[in-house]
Amino acid sequence: MEIAVLIISVLLIAIVLLQSGKAEAASQIIQGGSSALFSNRKERGIELVISRITYALGIAFFVLCLIISI
Repeated sequence: MEIAVLIISVLLIAIVLLQSGKAEAASQIIQGGSSALFSNRKERGIELVISRITYALGIAFFVLCLIISI
């Protein structure tokens, strides 16, 4: 089980690093720029796939950690 958690955690780190950066919008809000961070932006194509993989890996990581702790 611990090996599965290790593999999922490495995959989760890699997939989060692949996501498009939303930090630029956050820095603009702090500096007084446009509020593009809170705008309704639809994910399309590869962004949507990466986002769904991130959700799935996050849920799998959470469930495995709960199972290990029991």
